[in-house]
Amino acid sequence: MGVREWAARGGHEEDRRQLAVDLAMIGLAAVTTVLTSGVLAGETHEDPDIVVLDQVVAALACGLLWWRRRHPLAVALVIQALALPSHAMAGPMLASLFTVAVHCRTRTLVWLVVVKLLLMPFNVAQRPESSLSDTASVAMMLVVMTAVVSWGLSVRYRRRLRETLYEQAQRRTREAIAREMHDVLAHRLSLLSVHAGALEFHPDAPAEQVREAAAVIRSSAHQALEELRDVIGVLRGAPGDPGDAGAPRPQPTWEDLPRLAEESRSAGTPVRLERRTAPGQVPPPAVGRTAYRVVQEALTNVRKHAPGAEAQVTVEGGPGAGLTVRVDNRLTAAPAVRVPGAGAGLTGLGERVALAGGRLEHTGDRDGFHLVAWLPWPP
Repeated sequence: MGVREWAARGGHEEDRRQLAVDLAMIGLAAVTTVLTSGVLAGETHEDPDIVVLDQVVAALACGLLWWRRRHPLAVALVIQALALPSHAMAGPMLASLFTVAVHCRTRTLVWLVVVKLLLMPFNVAQRPESSLSDTASVAMMLVVMTAVVSWGLSVRYRRRLRETLYEQAQRRTREAIAREMHDVLAHRLSLLSVHAGALEFHPDAPAEQVREAAAVIRSSAHQALEELRDVIGVLRGAPGDPGDAGAPRPQPTWEDLPRLAEESRSAGTPVRLERRTAPGQVPPPAVGRTAYRVVQEALTNVRKHAPGAEAQVTVEGGPGAGLTVRVDNRLTAAPAVRVPGAGAGLTGLGERVALAGGRLEHTGDRDGFHLVAWLPWPP
């Protein structure tokens, strides 16, 4: 099911749910009105025409609840006005009060409650004869109003919490997508930039070098498209593009570090890679993948900001002690490659390392640039 179909179905389900709630609210208000009007109990001794008019006005008030979501305060005020000459309005009044508590600001709710409290003696005077004293009736009305307002406020705050959690989840998803897209594309595009720049500034290069640079450009572009396709496939929830029966290629891990170093060497960045772990010890896939991304971003920055500088990559650690990734490079006199979005990579990398439970530090001095990441490696 696509996103649009899912959203459309979700919207229809929400509409049906709201319709059911509105009908239930109107029905409950009508039942409450009948039960509290005194007609069924025979407690009213008013003229029959007045009783019928009372019930008609109460039915009108129940009908107004249909618009309670769109105009909560207006509906509540109209029902309050209709309740002044009538004593059969308990149901609609409580329903409208609940709606204001859910949908309106707290200040609006407070003013409505104050109005109801000021008019409460008048409403008590309009009630039919009953065994309850006026004091008991007022106390009962206060208890019921407090319960209704509390219920409405709890619904409002639950909705607000749900919306906040949804927004936070959306933000985390956007950040994760941004990190993944940067990791996938920045490395490949920096290789393209380096080799394309070499062709631009050395138009008289030997044909063999031109062919090698063109081959690297073609290979990097192809791999960038493949990795981008994998990311899009994951976002779509499909194993690949429509019509493609292949599964996404595995994510890079610890074992791919030598290949990453070789790619950087082919782009003109000398790399010395040292992996100081005990023989046979391989970090968990998630740790190895994060270590790969750390080295990838560091080498990308070396190509952009210190073209031609040698990078020393050291990865060491073990179970329980964690995995430390260190990348050092010296500064060069060569001009830095101007690439849009400078600094975004380190920000995303810091977020990635933090999500893995590690920490990232990067500093620059006269000797060069130093990046150190520590990742937890369970015993």
